[in-house]
Amino acid sequence: MASDRDGEDPAQYSSPPCFMHELDPEFRTPLTEWTDVRRWRKAERERLIAARLAVSADARTAMSQRIAEGLDALIGDIAGRLVSLYWPFRGEPDLRPWMVSINERGGRTALPVVIEKGQPLVFRAYVPGDRLEKGVWNIPIPAEGDPVLPAIVISPIVGIDPRNYRLGYGGGFFDRTLAAMPFKPLVIGVGYELQRIATIYPQPHDIPMDQVVTATARI
Repeated sequence: MASDRDGEDPAQYSSPPCFMHELDPEFRTPLTEWTDVRRWRKAERERLIAARLAVSADARTAMSQRIAEGLDALIGDIAGRLVSLYWPFRGEPDLRPWMVSINERGGRTALPVVIEKGQPLVFRAYVPGDRLEKGVWNIPIPAEGDPVLPAIVISPIVGIDPRNYRLGYGGGFFDRTLAAMPFKPLVIGVGYELQRIATIYPQPHDIPMDQVVTATARI
C-alpha cells in the first residue's frame, strides 16, 4: 500500500531519470535563452580559435591548398564570376593564392568591408596589388572602389554544425549582409575539420551556409 511508505525516504529506482551527461560526452542541456546562447557561443568561439591557432603554420598552409582545390571542384568554371573572399585572420585558411588564380582564369574578386557596427557589410572589388588600408581589427580592406555584388561569397567559419549553421565572431555582420542583398549568392563556408561542433544553437536570424569546404571534405 502507498501509505506504507509515508514518511520514509524517497524510493530508489533501478534507473535514474537522466544520466545522459555521464554516458555521452557530447550531451549538453539545450539552451533556450538568448543570453545563455550568447554566453556559450563566446566561450566556444574562444576555444575553437585557440585550437585553430595551435595548428602549425605549415599544416594550415597545406590545408588551405586542399580547401582551394575543393572550392575549384565545387564551383567549376570561374570565368566571368565575381567571388568575395576575405583577408585571413587569426589562423583562418589563407586563400590569397587562390584569389590570384581566380583573376588569372578570368574571374573577379572582392573583399568585404565593415562600414558601421550593426550594419551589413559592403563588398569592394579587389585585385591582388590594389591599394589596401586598415579596417576593423586592423584587417586590410580595399582603400577605394564602388560597392559590388558577388555571385559567390566565401566565408571563414569559427565553428560549423551538421546543419551548416556557422559560428562566427559574434558581430552579426554576415547574416545582416546576406539578408540585405537583392539576390541570394552561393554561400560557401571554409574551415578545418577541428571546427565541427554539434550545434551553434541557431537563432531565427542565423542563415546557414549553402556548402562547407574543409581540407578533407565538402558538405
